[in-house]
Amino acid sequence: MKVAVDAQLAVGTATGIGEYVRGLIDALRTLDVEVEALADEKLDPWRFDRRVFWDQVVFPQRVRQAAPDVVHCASGTVPLGLAIPYVVTVHDVAWLRVQAHARPYARYYFGRFSIDRYRKAAAIAVDSAFSREELLAVMPELDPAIVRVVYPGVASDYCALERRDGDNRTILAIGTVERRKNLEALIEALPFLDRARLVSVGPYTTYQDECLLLAQTLGVENRVEFRGYVPRAELLELCSTAAVIAVPSLYEGFGYAAAQAMCAGVPAVVSDQASLPEIVGDGARIVPATDEQQWIEALRAALRGDDDARARAARTAAIERFAWGNSAREMLAAYEMALESKG
Repeated sequence: MKVAVDAQLAVGTATGIGEYVRGLIDALRTLDVEVEALADEKLDPWRFDRRVFWDQVVFPQRVRQAAPDVVHCASGTVPLGLAIPYVVTVHDVAWLRVQAHARPYARYYFGRFSIDRYRKAAAIAVDSAFSREELLAVMPELDPAIVRVVYPGVASDYCALERRDGDNRTILAIGTVERRKNLEALIEALPFLDRARLVSVGPYTTYQDECLLLAQTLGVENRVEFRGYVPRAELLELCSTAAVIAVPSLYEGFGYAAAQAMCAGVPAVVSDQASLPEIVGDGARIVPATDEQQWIEALRAALRGDDDARARAARTAAIERFAWGNSAREMLAAYEMALESKG
């Protein structure tokens, strides 16, 4: 079987989807799947016009040149008129749920326009049971049998990380700095957490400016650090010594930061929203997203080291659950479903 995978979001400063694409491609190749990773280094995937140009013009051309048996639209967007059977990964439906502040053309393209393309997919992979429910809620006409939960894997460097003692002060937040990440919950807790600091790593949006203003208002601006996109080695070093990884998000289709924390043996505190309780199970603290006092108490406990033993105990099961080999085998079954639809 030859599969062409849209790998454009793995170009440059890859975030969660780029991490997903890279890991999946490597894992599929270990199963002897012939994978053609399609991408163009010259096109910035984070500029809207170039992303659309890739999706609708360049990617279909590359697919025709590759002549695969199956196409995997791994980033959630699908070209118009794709004639080869395709599988699409729907990471979430956030653009229809929580992105009302975004520009209308982006909301349409990544929201309703993309949803309309899913109707002709031979199979759909979703990152969690939560995302499956969300997708079927906005597309009740879909046959549920073609919508498969395929958990993304966590990279081996997290799984092999040598976890040192937490520093009792660093609250680490990983991911794009955008409104649905709810970072204000962490900033609002800082005045009540002596010596604690918040370190955020990931690309920023204008939401970062709002967070910095809030930190200034609360007098904790010297304890809030936005580092932007950092090299992998720096991120892993932060994970090895941070007291806790915090994921206060209001909406996550999977919650990579939570899964990575568990596989690295780092204590995590997550919100009770969306997929996060499903992903962490009993391996991390779960806190109501907007309950300030509970966030203060949970973070204080984690900073003391109260959650270290639980994180160590949950690590082995998390590594097994989020192994890339499992994800690749599930995705291979989706490709086989797509091939059967062709016949």
